[in-house]
Amino acid sequence: MLDDIKKDTQTRMAKSVDALRHTLVKVRTGRASTALVEHLKVNYYGSDMPLSQVASVSVSDARSLTITPWEKPMVAAVEKAILASDLGLTPNTAGTTIRLNLPALTEERRRELSKVVHGEGEDAKVAIRNIRRDANQQVKELLKEKLISEDDERRSEDDIQKLTDKAIKDVDDVVKAKEQELMAV
Repeated sequence: MLDDIKKDTQTRMAKSVDALRHTLVKVRTGRASTALVEHLKVNYYGSDMPLSQVASVSVSDARSLTITPWEKPMVAAVEKAILASDLGLTPNTAGTTIRLNLPALTEERRRELSKVVHGEGEDAKVAIRNIRRDANQQVKELLKEKLISEDDERRSEDDIQKLTDKAIKDVDDVVKAKEQELMAV
């Protein structure tokens, strides 16, 4: 029982760290990345579809992306989705190819993005602490039902705290790495 709780806790904490990594991929750094636009939703004949399902996205060089919609009428819809996004990028269209040029980040913008990264890290830490609370609650219920001893409860809470500390350290490492990537000129 206690092993199941610990395994579940460890799995959920690892998923929180992975979710943070996935979220931080979308934060723009100085380099072009297809992950920057893949999450955009494009109106595709009345329904919203991810950009990656209506067009091919590729990195043409370090500072630009090339988007090629699979259907010619989709060019306008893709442009509209890019302009409506919070990316602050202006698409350049040549026929059926859309180019996105990523300007160099200013120091001020880098600091703003750094704050966003820290905020995402804090959200991940809160999620990890909530997972710890749920696990400790399950252990307390086992104690209340007299399925485990108080010593088992204390040991389990210590183990859960160690898992929490490790997950929070992982979050800090991910945030620090992303911040270094942002601040690199």
